[in-house]
Amino acid sequence: MGNTFSNIGVFLVATLGILYLFAVLLRFLLQLARADFYNPISQGVVKVTNPLLLPLRKVIPGLLGVDMASLVLALLVGWLMIIVCGLMIGVGVVNPLGALLWALLGCLSTLIAIVFVGMLVSIVFSWIAPQSNHPALLLLHQLLEPFMGPVRKVIPPLGMIDISPIFVFILLTVADKLLLGVAQAVRMPAFAYNLFWHIPF
Repeated sequence: MGNTFSNIGVFLVATLGILYLFAVLLRFLLQLARADFYNPISQGVVKVTNPLLLPLRKVIPGLLGVDMASLVLALLVGWLMIIVCGLMIGVGVVNPLGALLWALLGCLSTLIAIVFVGMLVSIVFSWIAPQSNHPALLLLHQLLEPFMGPVRKVIPPLGMIDISPIFVFILLTVADKLLLGVAQAVRMPAFAYNLFWHIPF
């Protein structure tokens, strides 16, 4: 019975934690892409993240246009997920510094997964609804531009076909595998690794 409650607790903490981490990383991407903050989805993300993000911004300023407070908040959320879940599954008190490094790797992996899945969704809808003006799709295109734009400059479209997403997919996959290698090198435990999102393939 105790294990059942422990598993339920870990599930709730992990689910709520990763959903909030998703929102915080979206907030970071919104700032990075200079996306439309009047988009209804953007407004939802802002409302969810403001209670914790605004106090952090008072002590953590932006750097070169990068929203450092969002990154710190994401790191703290990931760190708390690892610490709390570690206690709940019975591994004891996790080394705080080690957990901070694992949280950094987990946040980077989750960010890569968000971009990867976002690109898949964008490509699918570009085929089935190329003229769609849905707020979610408009926002998605804006969020992906910081990743797609630099690659397009190096690899221009072949006629009507934009092949730059292929290379972005390759780069993201390589980055994800490198993160996995680093996680193994620093002995990131399986429970901590599995708390975060990863490329689904």
